[in-house]
Amino acid sequence: MPPSTLSTAHAGAPHQTSGNSLAVLLLAISAFVIVTTEFIIVGLLPSLARDLGVSVAVAGQLVTLFAFTVMLAGPFLTAMLSHFERKRLFVVILLLFAGANALAAAAPNIWILGLARFLPALALPVFWGTASETAGALAGPERSGKAVANVYLGISGAMVLGIPLGTLASEAFGWRGTFWGLSGLSLLMGVLLFFVMPTLARPARVRLAEQARILKDPYFLGNVVLSVVVFTAMFTAYTYLADTLQQLAEIPAGQVGWWLMGFGIVGLAGNWLGGHFVGKGPLQVTAVAALVLAVGIAATTAFVGSPVWLGVALAVWGVANTALYPICQVRVMQSASHAQALAGTLNVSMANAGIGLGAIIGGTIIVHSGLPSVGYVAAAIALLAVVLTPLVARLKR
Repeated sequence: MPPSTLSTAHAGAPHQTSGNSLAVLLLAISAFVIVTTEFIIVGLLPSLARDLGVSVAVAGQLVTLFAFTVMLAGPFLTAMLSHFERKRLFVVILLLFAGANALAAAAPNIWILGLARFLPALALPVFWGTASETAGALAGPERSGKAVANVYLGISGAMVLGIPLGTLASEAFGWRGTFWGLSGLSLLMGVLLFFVMPTLARPARVRLAEQARILKDPYFLGNVVLSVVVFTAMFTAYTYLADTLQQLAEIPAGQVGWWLMGFGIVGLAGNWLGGHFVGKGPLQVTAVAALVLAVGIAATTAFVGSPVWLGVALAVWGVANTALYPICQVRVMQSASHAQALAGTLNVSMANAGIGLGAIIGGTIIVHSGLPSVGYVAAAIALLAVVLTPLVARLKR
């Protein structure tokens, strides 16, 4: 993504103005709001299920609906919209999220709420893929990795804090109040981006067949598969972390949300580490982070009986977990010879595939082997990612 493809109406080099730095910051905050919309519902499920008169299991299908919509529609829509001017694209996406969250807040039944979840799920991967690309271009080649990491700070923060925020927000404001808040924040960020972000040169339109050529590159496909394995490892364990804390560590139910919050806050340091080191070699850094992830997850299971060591193990897990978000995104985008927005969105789609697969694997392990085995299986999958990295490296031309 050469910086020459971007221009502004007011400045010369697009990545040399303070306005562009502020635009990257607003993209990061927007990313937080957008991705929080996806994950916050997990913490709202009990209250909205009671209010709408459905079971938690039925309400939980809203999570599946969102994730699978992202996975299936994301790459196609991103390829279709890749030539749209970025500022207008982001503003429209945020307005869509504002409307969808307002519809969710007012939903009279599970069907309307499902529609309110389906619509933003179409737009989320488009934002995710194009925001990373745009942030890197605004910052310039030398700072693109850190700029992508800044956007991923918002994405990572939402992924690790969305569930605990949902749990706490539902207690304070109710689930409808939480969606109204997300609607207002989405509208605010859309307005701010409209006034702050420079107008960028409209990307050249590339035919779908031309963009899809990256799917013939073994090295790119290897990196995508590696992301699936990494996210499967992460969410095999993370999906059931709250249950692990409550059932195995015997933490009171009312305190689990705060433990999850601490996990997320400590883990945000990993976002900086991932953005800082990914430029030194994305595959090597992936292997190191996956190894640390395996250690942290396994140690969490082993030390559930000791609050102090459990806290240390969770910190290690959290840092590696969050570091892998920007690492995987940068690695996949750099492995693509062209169609970077599509490459970024494919990584998002495969991340959602890993999220769903991890939840399925973890649930199956619980049924057949019990909750204590989940952490060790997740650690083994993380080690598989470590083994795969040199194999993927061999695919590079």
